[in-house]
Amino acid sequence: MPNGRYSLHDPHDGTPLGEERFQCAPGPAGWRYVAKRYRPDGTVQGTTDLTLDARHRPIRLELRSGGWQVRGGALDGVHWVRADAAGGAEATEGEDRAHAFTGDSPAFLVATARLLALEPGGSARIRLVSFTGDALAPRTLDQGWQLHSVQDHPTDSGPLPVEHYRVTDLDTGEVRDLHLTGDVLLGAPGIELEELDSPPNPRRGQPL
Repeated sequence: MPNGRYSLHDPHDGTPLGEERFQCAPGPAGWRYVAKRYRPDGTVQGTTDLTLDARHRPIRLELRSGGWQVRGGALDGVHWVRADAAGGAEATEGEDRAHAFTGDSPAFLVATARLLALEPGGSARIRLVSFTGDALAPRTLDQGWQLHSVQDHPTDSGPLPVEHYRVTDLDTGEVRDLHLTGDVLLGAPGIELEELDSPPNPRRGQPL
């Protein structure tokens, strides 16, 4: 069960935005990721709790940030409830024919990659509902994903397969490169893996 820490910064000017401390592991449902996000001054900004099923669909999502909480899951699209975290007031329900969720946490990049299950050179288009920032307001977006390459990197415990993805925002044309191995993101614009206390859990069918 890897425990680790991501550092977060503005991808344009490098301004530090804090860090995310996380745990992730396979479980009875499929995979679970829990994390707390901290501001640069050390105060808690928010939390992420994401559970995927055996087909990497989000069966349970809970986000907290800025006094708001979002709970959701996938069933004939995705469904969610956004409410005031203090007392559940102002709760609003939403649904969309999207495939999954995304947001500020690195967990969503891992989850989307595993849901698509691309082979090297393969590409796919995916529709996601995004929850970002302190307001956690929903926004639907379309992305194009390509698994550009997979390369083995030597480690003390044997070769580590590192996947290089190119992700395109189909509304703006912005392209991001990201690298991950197993169920851990190694790096992406604005995100760097700084600590990991045990090896990542392997991608299904791909031994580490």
